[in-house]
Amino acid sequence: MTPVRLALVPGEPAGVGPELCVRLAQRSRDYSLTTFADARTLQTAAKALSLPLRLLGPDEPATQPGELAVVDIPNAVVPAFGQPDPRNAAAVIGALRDAAQGCLDGRFAGVVTGPVHKAVINEGGIAYTGTTELLAEQAGREVVMMLANDVVRVALATTHLPLREVADAITAPVLERTLRITHDALRHDFGIADPVIAVLGLNPHAGEAGHLGREEIEVIEPLLATLREGGMRLIGPLPADTAFLPAKLRGFDAVVAMYHDQGLPVLKFSGFERAVNLTLGLPYPRVAVDHGTALELAGHGTADPSSLFAAADTCARIARTRIDARQIPA
Repeated sequence: MTPVRLALVPGEPAGVGPELCVRLAQRSRDYSLTTFADARTLQTAAKALSLPLRLLGPDEPATQPGELAVVDIPNAVVPAFGQPDPRNAAAVIGALRDAAQGCLDGRFAGVVTGPVHKAVINEGGIAYTGTTELLAEQAGREVVMMLANDVVRVALATTHLPLREVADAITAPVLERTLRITHDALRHDFGIADPVIAVLGLNPHAGEAGHLGREEIEVIEPLLATLREGGMRLIGPLPADTAFLPAKLRGFDAVVAMYHDQGLPVLKFSGFERAVNLTLGLPYPRVAVDHGTALELAGHGTADPSSLFAAADTCARIARTRIDARQIPA
């Protein structure tokens, strides 16, 4: 079986991303990695960790421990560990765009991304709200953010909004888009033929029959009823304070939360090191680490690579699922 080819983007060059990629390169794997990054930065990270690193050309299959194929995207200035420089913002964004374009062109089966520094990118003169939004715009797709570990999958109806704006953002079209994209991803990316999705309420106690808010009655419940008639298996709206009890989670394939801090604290508490961030709805799988640049750890060799390992393995698994589905005759 030919190994699937994945694009790998370390992210902020002064953070832990490059050294995590070097750590990933040391693993035995049944997929190929091509890294979009500054080659010098990868070598510097390998030297700091005292790990071997053999850089290959961009078209060479890198499947052996210690190997990385590289599309060299030079930084404007040599980064120092823990000291991000806005002058390198263009290289960071260029690596993301080029890796994603390689997926759109069919040269890669998926992309794995490390942590970026939003503030530094904006300081570099590039308007940037997040990699999820960047990739969605590039692909011309509507997307959903999902975080997942081996305990729970949580998709978000809204992402990075101030809390006072969330209620107005929970509309029937927004929630329907979230549920349909999540449902399709569970089927086609995770291989779950008939997924069950738990949908959280917006308000405490899911509105307490209207006494604590009417969004459940006026927006969420009518939409769920309509989608159930179309064959989707949807549970809810559920009170968020009890929906994540282990006995209940065993009955769901995913949870849709109404806002960022409703669902993600539980997921991160249940297994932060193993959590990954997926962008559902793209024409290729994109899986990212679920942590930041950790500037204070850069260069010390103490950063935990578990999330990047999980992201790469998850991306490869989804890529194979998509490829196998295309090979099955209609």
